[in-house]
Amino acid sequence: MIDVFQTLLGIALVLVSVYIYNYYNEVTNYWKKYKIPGPKPHLLFGNIIQFIALKKSISECVKQLYDEYKEEPVFGIFDRTTPMLVVNDLDLIKDVLIKDFSLFTDRGLSFYPKVEPLTEHLFVLEPERWRPLRANLSPVFTSGKLKEMFLLMLDCSMYLEKHLAKIADKEEPVDCRELSAKFTTDVIGNCVFGIDTSALSNEDSEFRRIGRSVLAPSTRATIRNFVREILPFLYKTIGHLLQPPGADKFFTKMVVDTINYRKENNIYRPDFINILMELKNHPEKLQNVELTDTLLTAQAFVFFVAGFETSSTTIANTFYELAQNHGIQDKLREEIRQSDTKYGKILTYDRVKEMKYLDKVFKETLRKYPIFPVLMRQALKNYTFRETKITIPKGTKMWIPVYGIQRDPNVFSDPEKFDPERFSEEAVAARHSMSYLPFGDGPRNCIGARFAYFQSKVGIITVLRNYKVDVCEKTIIPYKPDPRSFLLSLKGGVYLKITRA
Repeated sequence: MIDVFQTLLGIALVLVSVYIYNYYNEVTNYWKKYKIPGPKPHLLFGNIIQFIALKKSISECVKQLYDEYKEEPVFGIFDRTTPMLVVNDLDLIKDVLIKDFSLFTDRGLSFYPKVEPLTEHLFVLEPERWRPLRANLSPVFTSGKLKEMFLLMLDCSMYLEKHLAKIADKEEPVDCRELSAKFTTDVIGNCVFGIDTSALSNEDSEFRRIGRSVLAPSTRATIRNFVREILPFLYKTIGHLLQPPGADKFFTKMVVDTINYRKENNIYRPDFINILMELKNHPEKLQNVELTDTLLTAQAFVFFVAGFETSSTTIANTFYELAQNHGIQDKLREEIRQSDTKYGKILTYDRVKEMKYLDKVFKETLRKYPIFPVLMRQALKNYTFRETKITIPKGTKMWIPVYGIQRDPNVFSDPEKFDPERFSEEAVAARHSMSYLPFGDGPRNCIGARFAYFQSKVGIITVLRNYKVDVCEKTIIPYKPDPRSFLLSLKGGVYLKITRA
């Protein structure tokens, strides 16, 4: 009996070994058959093993790969077990994002609605549902709507001013990342849901707690991401156990209750919930898309999460750089005060648009610290890149290495230097349009980019108008991205000193 068992075990080990050998051989030679260069991948972990091992951020991994192969128009890697084409050439990037967009409409991201229902949103949806949803949600970000929402942003800036006075009096290091997150949570709560989230005034704000649980790096999040990417078959079964506790129910109940309350009381507000109400009243606008409460909630959820996370991180990164570059900070404060002298202290939409130096500072922050290190696309058909002999098959997933490009000295000289003048009209005109992509480009760019611009700028103005930021004993220099997060953020928080100017 034992001999039979040992024989069967031996056969099983041989078969497994043969399978692993054949699989690894296939992976190793995958890109070679398309005559595409690339580094040799690790078994199961591909070319981002340092990110999986939490030794480097995905931003650093992407830049390391980009630096090694940036002379190639494209190169091939593996994101764990998935072949991933990295597109370096700026003209080819323009083809993918704009010229041939119809062939790259999909981001190629997996989602599992049964265990994570709020992931059926614009960022990940397949083209068939993305198109009508995008078309019907875009009106909330027109200039007219943004001007209406700008007044709601100002309401939140008043709470920020009161909070800043308390911080300055304490003269203690403050985590500007958390401060900015509270401000943007209040703004998004007001502009998206029409709700006072009290994140700045209440340490126990439920909105801020839920927002923190959804995106903050944690052991639960690390396990969830690992199982989701490496063991998707298992994730479909246990994924619901790994979600942030209470987040799905909280957002679904809040969106449904808010819509019902407004409908019953005939309430109108110029915000995102109003757009969702119009869609619910006229589902035919979405053509053949089944409009469920979960699908509606998912759109509100992604606007909340993306709206507070990306803007708060960018605001904090702006202060991080200004604290180390006092000349730039003083010049920006002078622009703000000159505007106050000319128009008075009440901000307006048009006044913010007029602040040219603020715009340069904001764009340089996003150049040096793009929140998303890569853009993602998937080929819907076989595709041949122009002026090359490279053809990729239908279904090929690709990354556009934003972080690598925006820190390439051949594109931006001395890329580690914080220099807002990179965004003078002359400098911008001299560069390739695809060299700067913090919000993507083309029809599937970030739908809320303009909102993010104004939200972030209002926060920056509110702080710098009467306060100055400086480094302190808790400031982490140099900037070390958090390896637990796919989004670019400083590990340990952005601790700075805020004092009256």
